[in-house]
Amino acid sequence: MELNERKELAELLFPNIKHDRDYYEKMYPDRNLKEGAMITRFGPSPTGFVHMGSLFGAFCDSVFAKQSGGVFYLRIEDTDQKRSVENGVEGIFNDLEAFNIRPDESSVVGGNYGPYIQSERTEIYQTYVKDLIVNGYAYPCFMTEEEINEIRQEQELSKIKIGIYGSYAVDRDLSLEEIKEKLNKKEEYVIRLKSPGNSKNEVEIIDCIKGKMKFPEHDVDTVLLKKDGTPTYHLAHVVDDHLMHTTHVIRGDEWVASLPLHIQLFQILGFKMPNYAHTAPITKKDEGGIRKLSKRKDAEAKVSYYEEVGIPIDAVKLYLATILNSNFEEWYLNNSDKSIDDFTFTFDKMAIGGTLFDLDKLNNISKTYFSRKSGEDVFEETLEYAKKFDVEYSKLLVENKEKMIKFLNIEKDSTRPRKDISKYSDVKEEFSYAIDELFNKENYSKYEGSKKYSVSLIKNYVNDVLDLDVTNEEWFNDIKEFAVKNGYAATPKEYKQNPDNYKGHVGDICEALRVMITGRDKSPDLFSIMKILGKEAILLRINRYEKFLEK
Repeated sequence: MELNERKELAELLFPNIKHDRDYYEKMYPDRNLKEGAMITRFGPSPTGFVHMGSLFGAFCDSVFAKQSGGVFYLRIEDTDQKRSVENGVEGIFNDLEAFNIRPDESSVVGGNYGPYIQSERTEIYQTYVKDLIVNGYAYPCFMTEEEINEIRQEQELSKIKIGIYGSYAVDRDLSLEEIKEKLNKKEEYVIRLKSPGNSKNEVEIIDCIKGKMKFPEHDVDTVLLKKDGTPTYHLAHVVDDHLMHTTHVIRGDEWVASLPLHIQLFQILGFKMPNYAHTAPITKKDEGGIRKLSKRKDAEAKVSYYEEVGIPIDAVKLYLATILNSNFEEWYLNNSDKSIDDFTFTFDKMAIGGTLFDLDKLNNISKTYFSRKSGEDVFEETLEYAKKFDVEYSKLLVENKEKMIKFLNIEKDSTRPRKDISKYSDVKEEFSYAIDELFNKENYSKYEGSKKYSVSLIKNYVNDVLDLDVTNEEWFNDIKEFAVKNGYAATPKEYKQNPDNYKGHVGDICEALRVMITGRDKSPDLFSIMKILGKEAILLRINRYEKFLEK
């Protein structure tokens, strides 16, 4: 088809397109950013909740843009209306906001490169396809679904590449008159790429994560515009990434197979290609094997899961950082005075293969996160969580605020702060002894030991020896002296050397105290707990233990 015929065809197919591509090139000029600034985008489809894989992608996009002084924007890719769900866009915004991942540009906050919803950009895509028609890189295809299915079946039987290419692209070389005849008959059509590729040739790309990759050249006449005039993902993302000046496309490696097509589209449209970075899939162990994390099978794949169980969003982001860069975790553990914003992320520390999602590791990261927070912060955040998920406990927290903060601050200033909390719901579990109403209700249910301690011995200690106005060291010296006077060894080592000479050791007396006043044989620093409770409350709890033994 000659140039003048292609121009006539373009006008025939797109009579309502008012602008040319130069119009949009001027509308979306280069961004005025410093050298090295990354422009990244998160491009979800509104097909349901944001899952962990998508959240990780958005996290990567935001991190690289922020640390480079660039721009992170949110683009809703809703060209497949059949898969869109009600309130899907709102859900995406809510899920990102819940994790404080805030795009610099979006349909909500605005920006100079919108619209940021692809269904509102249809005329832009059609303008560029019209230009491809003129330049001989696209054509209308009138093949029916039945015809395409027959071709697919034939290709499957022959075990050859699936698609419309070569002799299977029956409408590729229709004359202008033949096309007009079909249009006059109101035959439906799509617009296909008229691929200039040859699969015998190779294309090469340097992926930011995977390094050098080579592929056969793309040679399939892929659909660019569907029957309703809306674009496929392949066309839309290429046009948008060009006009919005995306410098780095960070996406899952399920898109690697599409790279030859995308490279070809950038080339025939005359666009500069962005850098591609294909992230490894997030996987999990399952029945002895490893599979991809599934939003259908795995509760932890849904981002709302973390709010419900009480894992702080900042702890989740810290864990995502360990997935993003293999050297982050060591850095975080060695830099207690720094935040995630102080770390410089790089592509060369990203995994090439699968990345294992490990809830145990997430819990450990979360424990470290909690260990670095003040008792006041842990209290306030736990209170907000309880107001939503445990109203009765929230009331108890309010009533016991001052005392509760003191308990939460135990051992916070030590060189090795305790790590007994991984989620807000753990506070109720781990510090149930801190509130009388909860302690009385449990009635030593959390103590799993079979020992029965001497109540009279402990009462004597509390009444005659215990002084809560001394230092921790002085307190321990006093309890050791009491132990020795009552036939106990001053140290576990002495007891082990001559067990027949003693009733036990000082640790047994401490354990008895701990069980009686906390209902468990493990807790934070015992003397700190006793100082907060006070002698009167301690004696009340010892009496309660005595009644517990009588049952």
